[in-house]
Amino acid sequence: MKRRQILGGAVSSAAAAATSMPASAQGASLKIGLISTLSGPSAGLGREMVDGFNLGIKHAGGRLGGLATEVITGDDQFKPDVGKATAERMVQRDRVDIITGVVFSNIMLAMADTVLKDRRGVFIISSNAGPSELAGRDCHPNFFAVAWQNDNTHEAMGQHMTNAGIKRAYLMAPNYPAGKDALTGFKRYFKGEIVSEIYTQLGQTDYAAEIATLRAAKPDATYFFYPGGMGIAFVRQYVAAGLVQSVPLFGPSFSLDQTILPGIGDAALGLYSSTFWSERLENAPNVKFVADFEASYNRIPSPYAAQSYDSAILIDAALKQAGGIADKDKFRAALLAANFNSVRGPFKFNRNHFPIQNYYLTQIQKDGRGKLVNELRGIIFSSHADAYVGQCKMKG
Repeated sequence: MKRRQILGGAVSSAAAAATSMPASAQGASLKIGLISTLSGPSAGLGREMVDGFNLGIKHAGGRLGGLATEVITGDDQFKPDVGKATAERMVQRDRVDIITGVVFSNIMLAMADTVLKDRRGVFIISSNAGPSELAGRDCHPNFFAVAWQNDNTHEAMGQHMTNAGIKRAYLMAPNYPAGKDALTGFKRYFKGEIVSEIYTQLGQTDYAAEIATLRAAKPDATYFFYPGGMGIAFVRQYVAAGLVQSVPLFGPSFSLDQTILPGIGDAALGLYSSTFWSERLENAPNVKFVADFEASYNRIPSPYAAQSYDSAILIDAALKQAGGIADKDKFRAALLAANFNSVRGPFKFNRNHFPIQNYYLTQIQKDGRGKLVNELRGIIFSSHADAYVGQCKMKG
């Protein structure tokens, strides 16, 4: 369920880091609880998040903000009750300062209230889940989403498919909060007809019946959102059914990323996706991140790894600016300022603590080594904000 990792480095590097910190922060420590899905068919997503976060700590010199950093890793087992219990234990027994990670929105919603009500002022810095509730009516001063709001990537593809002249779309997603946010976001920007909107069981991997129904409906295109093993199963079955030529398939990055592409193989070639980040972005922080991640873990990183890496780099920068985490107001203000070099390029927080960022169109191609990658094809949205910020009563 849990493993501890003390990240400090040699005495000389620790001393060097301490000299860059205010005297009040020297000798202090930081505890982070990293909760992710580390078992079952979605374990690959959790592994990406853990590896990306650890690489961020490594790039920060082994000590976030110059503080001796302890990371306690917990497996939510793809179950909201387990995720909530893990968060409670980390907050109450382990006395963590920050909870990060969390792949699935139903798990985030199960744990968020408990964590954010703790009297010590524990922060949640989500490196994936971005449910609409926490962007809008339930926004909280100590909740920051480093990835995106759930709707956003899907809004981008809705806009692209409208621009492409697609008139009739068939929609599919898992039946859980992020799946519903996904299709809500898509419909916000797609101006054509929705032929059908299908929600399947979370974790389902056999889509034969749904694909048969889809074929009979004869849409112009299909938009789907299936992360992890669900995405591998769906795309392979869709292509095997011979539909992809007559009914083109579109998805978000999380259904066509590096956690999925190796399992799909060449069947994914030519498919388009929408994303806020790609392994092919050429800004300097991303080039270094992608190269070092592949060198460290022998695979191309996915958005889950990139978001988690950014979370670590953001925490490091905020701690340095605030002089540690003891003053919660200073740390919160430093997080909101987002003075860090994101791997996705331009990045800032909105007043609800969700990102304002670019969204891109990518297409699955092979790189010079014959590996499947998300090649950039253009910008769909520039400096795009979520639709729920107006429901958030925070001023910043």
